[in-house]
Amino acid sequence: MDILVGSASSADALAILPLAQEYQRIMVVEPAVADSITGAQWNKYIFRTARNSSQDALAVAAAIAGAKPGASVAILAQDYSFGREGAAAFVKAGEQKDLKVILQEFAPMNATDFTANIQRIINAKPDYLFVIWAGSANTPWKQITDMRVPEKGIKIITGTPEIAAMKAMMNLVGQEGYSVYYYGLPKNKANDWLVQEHKKRFNGQPPDLFTPGGFAAAMAIVQALEKTGGDTSAEKLIEVMEGMSFETPKGPMTFRKEDHQALQTLYHIKFEQKEGFDYPVPILIREIKPEETVTSIMNKH
Repeated sequence: MDILVGSASSADALAILPLAQEYQRIMVVEPAVADSITGAQWNKYIFRTARNSSQDALAVAAAIAGAKPGASVAILAQDYSFGREGAAAFVKAGEQKDLKVILQEFAPMNATDFTANIQRIINAKPDYLFVIWAGSANTPWKQITDMRVPEKGIKIITGTPEIAAMKAMMNLVGQEGYSVYYYGLPKNKANDWLVQEHKKRFNGQPPDLFTPGGFAAAMAIVQALEKTGGDTSAEKLIEVMEGMSFETPKGPMTFRKEDHQALQTLYHIKFEQKEGFDYPVPILIREIKPEETVTSIMNKH
């Protein structure tokens, strides 16, 4: 084994980081998001094509501040590294945009009843509810609808999840959010190829949320190996990958030299109902350019 790629869970990725260092192997982190991966727990063998929590937070803060300067925000998140670090990142990003975080609610990973969390949010009367959620097994969307949160004047903002999870989010039609990736958003040759080939190979199914991340990781590795002439030694790869730019289905990414975080495009979107789709379709408002979500360097090296 020469190079590691993974993993879906931030908790799993954080557990593997020390092994990459111990065995001196490059690890390309995709799609785990927690800031600490390229922050406090980072080591020089770690590169990340996935975005991080702070990039998400800056994208959301920019969207809210653009719509309502000085808005108050409540957060509903899962109680583990992804949710906790995502919330902390948003508090910091919100301060930069003069937003006020007035409540943070964290639900256990295995929770199926969010009534108490949502009621406290309703009582707090924020302008916006920012939902930080991963996965489609147990989500709060049905209860957010049942408890009529949008009808109470609270706007919902969230990241677009996998297509399966979006099927429970029809109540968000008309609301805004941000997207790491939805296959209809990027306009470039790499994404055109990915969408066409994915539909061809998987019975008409389009690429989903994490598909382009795997594609990006592969493109980064191939380009790095081309630059080293096939040499897989970690030191040679680090030398060429630091500061390296490479094409992806989301457009160009660049590994920042200091912490190996990929700087990348995100998307400000609005959810719309479209004929033939059983989920709210993310429609592009504007691309959020990499330079707009440049985060502080959080590693200790």
